Amino acid sequence: MIEASDQFAQRATLTLVESAKRGDRQAYQQLYQQHVGKVYSLCLRLTGDRALAEDATQEVFLQLWRKLDNYRGDSKFSTWLHSVTSHVCISYLRKQKGWIKRMFNIEDTEAMYEVAEASTSEVDLDAYIRRLPERARVVFVLHAVEGYRHEDIADMTGMAVGSSKAQFHRAKHLLQEWMGYEEH
Repeated sequence: MIEASDQFAQRATLTLVESAKRGDRQAYQQLYQQHVGKVYSLCLRLTGDRALAEDATQEVFLQLWRKLDNYRGDSKFSTWLHSVTSHVCISYLRKQKGWIKRMFNIEDTEAMYEVAEASTSEVDLDAYIRRLPERARVVFVLHAVEGYRHEDIADMTGMAVGSSKAQFHRAKHLLQEWMGYEEH
């Protein structure tokens, strides 16, 4: 039953995509409504800043309108959109003032000093992730949360594979430290 509803949803999405490719703005608006939450969440994880995430989300959907013809249907639309979002968000971060400064962690951001509050026994991992220096945060989100390989992250960000691995280790170490876990 779940598989049938999933297939129905995929077909409905493909119909919207095909309509949007032909210029149907209402179909595109429906795609936007269906996916804006997930796109924003990924952008927030990558940028660590709500305002930047909102701007990056807008940029993703602007690019999506332009790139929709590139979607061939070889994978689920949501998978393709996820990849587009990651690439557009990384490009968006590069365009922002001080990209090099942030990428080499010559930064002093508010997020670094935010206290990640835990609600009772649950830990707000996203709040801790937002505290990470940008380069470590981007690599951590892409690798640990989104499942990209270090080689793919290196291609996306323009850093060496070894740097990606080092930034991931740095992020992991900082998160463990902030969350009170000891490495054994």
